[in-house]
Amino acid sequence: MFRRLTILILAVSPGLALAVSKEIQELQRDVAQLQDMVRSLQRSQDEKFSALQVMVQQSVNAANDANRSVAVIQSGLQQNLRDQTEKVVTPVVGLNTRMTQMSDDLRTVTQAVSDLASQISKIQSQLADLNNAVKVLQAPPPPPPTTTTDAGGAGGAPPGGNPNIPTMSMSALYDSARRDYLGGKNDLAVQEFSEFLKWYGSTELAPNAQFYIAAIHYAQGDFDSAVKEYDIVLEKYPDNNKTPDAMFGKGQALVKMGRRTDGAREFQELVKRFPKHDLASQACTQLKALGYATCGARVAPPKGAATKKRKQ
Repeated sequence: MFRRLTILILAVSPGLALAVSKEIQELQRDVAQLQDMVRSLQRSQDEKFSALQVMVQQSVNAANDANRSVAVIQSGLQQNLRDQTEKVVTPVVGLNTRMTQMSDDLRTVTQAVSDLASQISKIQSQLADLNNAVKVLQAPPPPPPTTTTDAGGAGGAPPGGNPNIPTMSMSALYDSARRDYLGGKNDLAVQEFSEFLKWYGSTELAPNAQFYIAAIHYAQGDFDSAVKEYDIVLEKYPDNNKTPDAMFGKGQALVKMGRRTDGAREFQELVKRFPKHDLASQACTQLKALGYATCGARVAPPKGAATKKRKQ
C-alpha cells in the first residue's frame, strides 16, 4: 500500500512542481513590477519635494528681501520725520513759547500801566484837594457868632447855641471829614461832609464833599445811593474837578447794579467830554470789558426804558 502511494506521489510531483514554479515566477514578476512602480513613485515624490523646497526657499528669500526693504523705508520715514521735527516743529514750539511769554509780559505791562494811571489819578485828586484846602486857608474866616446881652448887661452866647451858625470853620470841618474818610470812619465822614454841604454848599470844596459821600456809599456796597449822590455832583456842580471822577464812579456803580447799558453810556460820555483825562483810558477799558469793541461804539438804550437826560 505504501509502495503504491509512493509511486503515485512520484508520478504526480513533477507536474505539481512545475505549476508551483510558474506561479512563483509570475509572483516574482509582479513583485518586481511593483518595486519598479514604488521606485518611480519615490523618485517622482523626491523630485516634487525638491522643487517645493526650492520654491519655499525662494519665498523665504523674497520675504527677507521685503522685510529689509520695509525696514529701509521705515528708517527713511523716521529720519524724515525727525528732520521735519527739528526743522519745523521745534522752531514753531519755540516761537509759540516766546509769543506766550510776550503776551504775559504785555498783560503785566498793561496792568502796571493801569495801576500807574490809577495812582496818578489819585495823586491828582489829592493835589486838587490840597489846592482847594490851600484856597480855603487863604479865605477869610467866617464872622464870629453874634452875642446877646442879658438883663444884667453881660454879653454871652445864646443858651443852647444858634442853630443857624456853623460850629466849625470851613477848613476845619472839611479837614476833619477828610481825616475820618481816610481813616476808614465812613459813617462819621458822611455826617461831617453832609454838615459841610449844609453850611458851605456853595464853596469850591462843596463838589469834593459831595463826591466823597458818593464814594463812601460805593465802598459800602450801597450802589443805588452812590448813583444818586454822584448825580448830585454832576447836576448841582456840573463844572468842577470831580466831574470826571463822578462820571466814572457812577458808571461803575451802574454796572455793579446790573445796568450795564447805562454804565456803558456813562463811560462813553466820560470819554466824549474828557478825552485827555486819565480816567478816559480806564473808561475805554471798562467799555471793552462790557463788550464794546472801541470807545467810539454807540451805546444803545435798553429796551422799554426812557432815556434820562442829565441837566447840564
